[in-house]
Amino acid sequence: PVLRTAQTMSQVVQKKTKKTQEGINSRLALVVKSGKFCLGFKQALKTLRKGQSKIVVISSNIPPLRKSEIEYYAMLSRTTVHHYSGNNLALGTACGKYYGVGCMSVTDAGDSDIDHLTQ
Repeated sequence: PVLRTAQTMSQVVQKKTKKTQEGINSRLALVVKSGKFCLGFKQALKTLRKGQSKIVVISSNIPPLRKSEIEYYAMLSRTTVHHYSGNNLALGTACGKYYGVGCMSVTDAGDSDIDHLTQ
């Protein structure tokens, strides 16, 4: 019985993370369709320096130095950072691209409510 409850708990956690992942993916798709965004590390830094960025989405396998640099600039510009649970290929697919995306900066959310993601 104890093993069975542990299995069900892990299944519940997997379902919950899958649901949140789907929610994030649908919000990213809506941003791509109706909003303004920049893909890539250099473009994200530019929008953060200008203060245009509303939220920055970072993939899970971005190098640690780049991750800390983006987080530092986001802290200075008071921008929220969302750590995407998938790798760069999954983030690129969520953005509707056929290549990997390590970092995405949303400047205008459009019809999406992605800026309320971490609040």
